[in-house]
Amino acid sequence: MKQSSPSEQAPNANANANANSQHDDQRALENSKHEEISPSLFAGTAWQEASKQLAAVTKQDVQKALSRAGQRRIEDFLALLSPVAKPFLETMATLSRDITRQRFGNTMRFFTPLYLSNECHNECTYCGFSVSNAIKRLTLTKAEALREIAFLKKQGFCHVLLLTGESPHRVGIEYIEAMLILFKQHFSEVSIEMQPLESDEYHRLHSQGLDGVTVFQETYHVKNYAKYHKKGLKQNYGYRLATAQRAAQAGMAKIGLGALLGLSPWRLDSYFTAMHALELEKRYWRTQISISFPRLRPAEGLALEAHKASKDQLFPDEADIAQLIFAYRIFHNDLSLVLSSRERPLFRNNLCTLGITSMSAASSTNPGGYVCYPDSLEQFSVNDKRSLSEVTSAIGKKGMSPVMKDWMPEFA
Repeated sequence: MKQSSPSEQAPNANANANANSQHDDQRALENSKHEEISPSLFAGTAWQEASKQLAAVTKQDVQKALSRAGQRRIEDFLALLSPVAKPFLETMATLSRDITRQRFGNTMRFFTPLYLSNECHNECTYCGFSVSNAIKRLTLTKAEALREIAFLKKQGFCHVLLLTGESPHRVGIEYIEAMLILFKQHFSEVSIEMQPLESDEYHRLHSQGLDGVTVFQETYHVKNYAKYHKKGLKQNYGYRLATAQRAAQAGMAKIGLGALLGLSPWRLDSYFTAMHALELEKRYWRTQISISFPRLRPAEGLALEAHKASKDQLFPDEADIAQLIFAYRIFHNDLSLVLSSRERPLFRNNLCTLGITSMSAASSTNPGGYVCYPDSLEQFSVNDKRSLSEVTSAIGKKGMSPVMKDWMPEFA
């Protein structure tokens, strides 16, 4: 895309750009002053204490939590997550629906993931890209990326989430920045879900137009985290935990959090995800936080059914995921809640009116999977394989309106 020269721009374009740059720099400066979020909030006795509190939840606690919707009390979130809240599921669903419509209207934001690379130096027991898996490694060139871009633009997407494995030498900051600049020429919103970076690197990407960073802690249970991450930089629990804060310090507008549900008891992992979100909001109130609900899916090297059979108490079923979504919405009225194509079409159709505000669609989890390399190995298998038009048609029958573009950094 041809870039106009300064002399070709509108007279006030440079002034607006300078004002936006100064605004971003000021936000980054303010954010850099906040103290770090301590890993001790999630480690050691914190997990045991939360487990005791969960076991002690009463019916009265759930009723109090329902009456205090939107007050962001972490103890209320735990009550709404608890098994004791199961009989209140219909009440929770109704309240979650009403709050969501009041805050977000009958709208659903859409995005799609685009995997740029499956190069990875980590060994993670649940991931198809794990370094120990003997798979063909691919990293898209700019020419290949442009072919993927053309396809996604034709589908109607305006927001793309760029993903890679974690390989600093093959897909480091130079590659990420080059791809960001390319994609910003074609999409109104670009986010990344890649290896953790330093604050100055996030600031560098933000200055090139990066809108958001998604980083899943996978599990907040320290010992389980070590068990699932056997090799590579991802072994560093504390460094990964601080990633969202480093991105926020750089002035990032949007941060996505989540735990990979199925690695540790899902209620407790969700509780600590919510705590993480609150700690970020206390320090970076200008940054929008979103929560995703990824469940383990079949992947190369993962015997999922055997894993589930031996750790059944860790896996949430669809009713549990619904309860989790309702609990989040009641606890925090303004969170962006994301439901991916990991879930079944019918389940996503039913949840679209009850708390979810953002969905992925037409997802491919392999590098170049839309056009260039459709047969390359996927990171994990998706459950909802419908096209964007099929998904938007389905939610339209539920009275929902798809939103492809809702973000302009000029007004942030």
